[in-house]
Parts: sequence; structure tokens; C-alpha cells
Amino acid sequence: MPSTLSPLRWKPLASGLAVLALLLTGCAAPKYTTDDGRPVNPELLANIQHFGQGERALRPAMARAAQLKDPDCDRQWELPFSVATSQQWAEADRVAWVRALGVDERLTVVATSPGTTLKPRDKLVEIDGVHDNDAEDMLEALARARDRGQAFQVKTAAGATVNVQPFGLCRGYARLAPPNTPELQDYHWLMSYHPLEVARADLSDDEALWTVLWTQGVSEEGGARMKTYHYGSQVLSSLYTLATVATGLKGAAVAAEAAVAAAQKAAAAAATEILKQQLIDQAKQFAAARLRDELGKTVQQLTQAQVVASMQQLAANKGMLGGLSRIAATVFDKADAWAYTRMKQLGADPLTGFALHQKMLERGLLRNALPFDPERMTSLQARADKDGRADDVVAILKGIRTDMLDFDTDQMPLASATTDFSYEDPVAVDASNPYAFGLIEAMLGTTDSAMPSGKK
Repeated sequence: MPSTLSPLRWKPLASGLAVLALLLTGCAAPKYTTDDGRPVNPELLANIQHFGQGERALRPAMARAAQLKDPDCDRQWELPFSVATSQQWAEADRVAWVRALGVDERLTVVATSPGTTLKPRDKLVEIDGVHDNDAEDMLEALARARDRGQAFQVKTAAGATVNVQPFGLCRGYARLAPPNTPELQDYHWLMSYHPLEVARADLSDDEALWTVLWTQGVSEEGGARMKTYHYGSQVLSSLYTLATVATGLKGAAVAAEAAVAAAQKAAAAAATEILKQQLIDQAKQFAAARLRDELGKTVQQLTQAQVVASMQQLAANKGMLGGLSRIAATVFDKADAWAYTRMKQLGADPLTGFALHQKMLERGLLRNALPFDPERMTSLQARADKDGRADDVVAILKGIRTDMLDFDTDQMPLASATTDFSYEDPVAVDASNPYAFGLIEAMLGTTDSAMPSGKK
């Protein structure tokens, strides 16, 4: 016969159960953001999606680039996966991260390269023995483990334990702009930020490899020049280190907003009447070409006019860079050659840079450093000609060569600074602005007390 409890005996038992419930509630696991279907910023959502798309292309390319084992370049350690966290972002923005990439407050895998069993959307809850609910602390542990260059273990929220082996490759981390500042571009000898429009180019495997190698080329070919221009850098804070393992970190995103504002101010100061006239002339040339086509000229002529206008815009984009990025721009042609040579060494098509250039022109993706301005195009075409690939280049460029294009170099005064290089930056820079020399340089020298966190 089932036993029963008298009301007198049940009362203390019920009280004990209530206390136990309260204790269990107090020890409950943290609540993580889920997609509750609310409206989110559509532009931010799209940018996060592009960020993920670009990371999925670049991370395997980094592993391919590591196969070079070039003894002549400076080395950095890299991870076979990339992570992001939505911690410290606004509530609606955290929902956008979940919806786009499955990223919540924990370190979430966004992309992987071959050789790891981790998968996108995996949540890392322990890194090299460190377990912490603070994402920045976990990122610091991840960066420390990476930079030792030795194998370490991570644990996922699903209970899996995964061995991670960092790999070494040539200096020059290739990173994408944070989703809240998609237009950011910053070129430095330690790391370069490419604007998110690079990810919108739907990079093929070889195009992603070219992007990684080209970024390394900026570092290797321009490092000495950039260091001489501004040699006071030393890592005073952890923000730079954290940014090398998580582009979506809120502190870096807040810093990026300030850096973009500083760059826009410097660019406005550089927009002289000459540059304004150059852009006006480009518009007139394009309009005239379209009119000629409507009067019976060939479509090929219109195409050539479009190419001329686009490549002039690329020259103007390079001329508007400031701080260390402007110094880096003086070796963009050498970075092209660096990537070209190493693509061959890796058994990839060295003409990939031309294909990526053409794709970006066709899609109007002209506010980044990967497509070629006239000077860079001429230089790299000459290299391809020596390899007997002239006809292949013409085919990639839809039958157009630079010697077929009508470039009025007198109207492109900011197209190049390679031959007449000077350490005097012609772009007006306020040295008191911590972002005057670019985001990466600012992150290197920002003290911990002044480091933006994005915390509410």
C-alpha cells in the first residue's frame, strides 16, 4: 500500500524543495541570445553574412599559404579556424549575429580550414584549460595558445574535445572589416583590414589565396618603409591581439568606427580642387562614351570607357588613403608581384589577380586595394608577358589591354607615389588623433585604460 505523508511532515519537505530550487536557479547556466524573430538592422545583418562568407573563403586559403614555408619572410602563427562573439553588442544586434551566423555571446566558430574537426557554429567553452563566461578573457586565452605555436585543446558546448594545431605563415594577418564598419580599409605591416566588399566578390579558392598572399606581400615589401615612417609602435594593450583572433569583437568594432571617422576627415582634407576636377572629368568621359555608343559606336568602346573610369577611380581610392595605409600603398605593385610569384610556387594560377580585378570591375567593387590601378596593371602585365601569358591575360580582361586604353595620366595626380616616395604624408593628419595613423596602429598603442570596450 503506497505511503502517504501527513501535512505536518509535508510542510518542511516542501520548504526544503523550495530552497533547493532557489539554489539550483542561482547556479543555472548563463542565458545566451537566441533568434526570437524580432526585426533587426537589415544592413548589419547583410554585413554579418558577408563577413561569414569572406571568413569561409579566407581561412582555408591561409592554410594553403602556410604550405610555402618561406624561410625568408617574418612569421606569424595562425589558427585553423576563426571565431566571433556577440557579447557586449546591443540586444538587437546580438539577435542579428545569431540569425546570420549562429554566433552568440560565447566564442563561436565562423570558419575552418582543413585539418580541424571543428565546424561553423560550434561554441568554445574551454580553451587550453581556461573556462570563463567573459568572451574577452576566452579570446586572450585563445591568442596566448595560438602564439605559443604548440598544439592545445578546446572543448565545445556539445561536449567534444578537439586538438588544435596552430600553423606558421608569412607575416601579415588578412582580416575583414567589422560588420558595423564595412568600408574600413587599413594596411599595416602586422595586419591588414580589407573592406567587406572583398567578401561580396564571392572569392574562389584561388582568389582567396591571392588575397592572403597579397596581404603578406604588403607586409614583406612595405614593412621597413612603414616602420621608418612611424616607428614608435609597441603593443601596450590586448586589443590588437584580440582583434587578430576575432574580427567581430565589440571593442575592436567601436575602435573601427572612430578610425573610419578619422579616415573620412583626412580624406575630406585631401579632396583638393585637383581631385574634385579629376572625378568630374571621369564622369564627363563616361557620359561622352555612352553618348558615342548611342550614336552607333560599338559596345566595345563603351566597355573600354567603363574600364578607364573604373581604373581611374581605383587610382583615386589609393590616393585617398592616409597614415600608414598611404605608405603601404606605395608598395601595392610589389605586393602584386609577391602574390604572383608565390601563387606559382603553390601550384595555383598566377593570373588569379587579373581574374579578381576583372570580377571587381564588373561588380563595381572599387573601394578596396585588390583590383589594379593603371600603373599596377601595366607592371603585372609585363610580368605575365615574360611568362608567355600575354594572350591569357587579354582573355581574362575580356580582350582589353592597358595599351588599348586611353589613360590621361595628367588627370590622375594621386594615382601613384611609388617613384616619388616621401615620408611626408601629403594627407593632412592630426597627430593628436589616436587614429591618425590607422586603426591597427591605434590598437597597438592604446593603453588598457583607454581601450574601447563597447560595454553598456
